[in-house]
Amino acid sequence: MRYFLEIAYKGTHYHGWQIQDNALSVQEVLNNCLSELISEETTTIGSGRTDTGVHALQQFVHFDSQKELSIRKHLHALNGMLPKDIVVKNFQIVDDNAHARFDATERSYLYRMSFTKDPFRHGLISYYSFKPDLGLMNKAAERMLGEGNFACFSKVRTQVDNFVCDIRSARWQRKKDEYHFHISANRFLRGMVRTMVGTMVEVGAEKIPPEKIDEILASEDRTKAGPSAPPEGLYLSNVKYPDGFFK
Repeated sequence: MRYFLEIAYKGTHYHGWQIQDNALSVQEVLNNCLSELISEETTTIGSGRTDTGVHALQQFVHFDSQKELSIRKHLHALNGMLPKDIVVKNFQIVDDNAHARFDATERSYLYRMSFTKDPFRHGLISYYSFKPDLGLMNKAAERMLGEGNFACFSKVRTQVDNFVCDIRSARWQRKKDEYHFHISANRFLRGMVRTMVGTMVEVGAEKIPPEKIDEILASEDRTKAGPSAPPEGLYLSNVKYPDGFFK
C-alpha cells in the first residue's frame, strides 16, 4: 500500500532533505523512524529537495508498506519518535501509482528577510544590514515570470535534463519589519530561489537595473547572476496536486 505524509521541518540542523553520505538529512531521520515504527525497511520519496539550512512549511512524501497502517495511531506514534524540528501534519492512503514528486503540479517558496537583529528569529530568517528598494525588486521579479530557461539561477553541478521552468507568480511584500518574497512555479532548479533573491537584492541596492534581468536570463550563465542569498530565510511553503488527487 502507498501512503502520503504531509510534513514540516526546521532545516537548521540538517544538510537538506535528501539523503547524502556523511551528513544528516531530514529524509534519513524520517526513513529511520518509519522503519522502526512499522518494523520494515522504509524509503520515502519527497515532492522536492531542500538544501542545507532550508525549511519546509509543507513537504509531501510517499512510502510503500506491506502493512495496512492505522492512520491515527501511526501518525501519533511517528510524531512521538521524530525530533522536535520535524512534524508529520497529515497521513493518508493514496493510489498505488501516486507519486509525491512526479504528480506535483506546482511548488511555492517563501523567502523571509529582516533588517533588525532578533535572537528569537535566529536561523529562521535572513538578516541584511540595509533595506533594498522593494519597488525595484518587484520590477525585477516581474521580468522573471513565465516559461523560460533559468540556467543562470541554477547551481552549476546539477543533474537535470533541462533548465526550463514556468514561473507562475513572483512578488515581494512588506510584512511588519520583514520583506517576504513569494514565488510559485511548476518546478525549481537547485539553488534557484536563493540565487534569484540574491540577484533581486542587487537590483534593490541599485547595483544593477531591473532591465538587466533580461540579459542575465538570456545568458544562461550562473556567473552573470548575483550571489546566492542565505539559506535560513527560505521555506518550501506549498505543494499542489491535481484536483481529486487525495481521496
